[in-house]
Amino acid sequence: MRRACSLADQMLGRLDGLSTLIRHPDLLINFYIRKEAVLSSQIEGTQSTLSELLLFEMEPESGTEDTAEVANYVRAMRHGLMRLESGFPLSLRLIREMHDVLLSSGRGSRSTPGEFRTSQNWIGGSRPGNALYVPPPVHEMHEALDYFEKFLHGGAEEFPVLVQCALIHVQFESIHPFLDGNGRMGRLLITLLLVERGVLVKPLLYMSLFLKQNRDEYYALLQQVRHEGDWESWVLFFLRGVASTAEKAVKLAKDLLSLHERDTRKLEDIGGRRGSALQVLSCLQEMPYTSPRRLADASGLSINTVVSSLEILKSKGIVSEATGRRGRLFLYYDYIRLMDEGALAG
Repeated sequence: MRRACSLADQMLGRLDGLSTLIRHPDLLINFYIRKEAVLSSQIEGTQSTLSELLLFEMEPESGTEDTAEVANYVRAMRHGLMRLESGFPLSLRLIREMHDVLLSSGRGSRSTPGEFRTSQNWIGGSRPGNALYVPPPVHEMHEALDYFEKFLHGGAEEFPVLVQCALIHVQFESIHPFLDGNGRMGRLLITLLLVERGVLVKPLLYMSLFLKQNRDEYYALLQQVRHEGDWESWVLFFLRGVASTAEKAVKLAKDLLSLHERDTRKLEDIGGRRGSALQVLSCLQEMPYTSPRRLADASGLSINTVVSSLEILKSKGIVSEATGRRGRLFLYYDYIRLMDEGALAG
């Protein structure tokens, strides 16, 4: 256990250190949040991809109910991070606020967003009698939530922070306090805890790809904690996931830096137009699937200058063009490809 915790801490330290070297870490964070939203929702069976989410952000009418739910996840994560940044504590109140955003539209909007359940729920099966797992009944749920919040606010201090995260995630998933959205909220909590506890300066660790790739083991270990009290196997799995996720995040950040340097070099021979082309390229890291109008709004450049810059980027093989419902769209394909690992539906 100590060795696993040390390795996970070491990889997190490398990731956190890298965040101070990235020129615009918020660009990477915003894209990571989108990817996490897609992957966490896919674990629950939502069929939506990263490209579909990016298109939905431009053309909401083009999206499905699944895509709208993923967009809500992005909003819920940003709400939680914003509240933490303002000094608001991670608490049951903040969890309810985020849940309200998470289920603000789509199928979940019928499941009392932002409110703890007032009836029994269950996991698997058609009724509590044949369910895979039955969470605490309502009166016991409120008592469990009280203990959960106390554990959140200091009761876990005897454990290393990563072990705290592992324990708190299982506690929340097992209490299952909402009618819908518990799995997504439980995974949101992991990143928020790491930020609140000061383990990460920037929210760059998102574990849903690891959990999706190991979904059967993930669910089986949650069950082993509930039925057998096997906390050690779960914590070791969680620490392995943190180390693996942090290692991949470090590699991805380096790959994105290399991509930016390569594409910047491609623009060295275009003379006086280079400045505006670089501005557009920078904006494409935040909006890699976008329209000339959105790029003009984001960069402050005129629409004609943006279109001219996009033509240059297209001629250099940096962007490709597609057609959307509202006209021309441009894709920073290599950027999307790097970010898209594991984010295909299924």
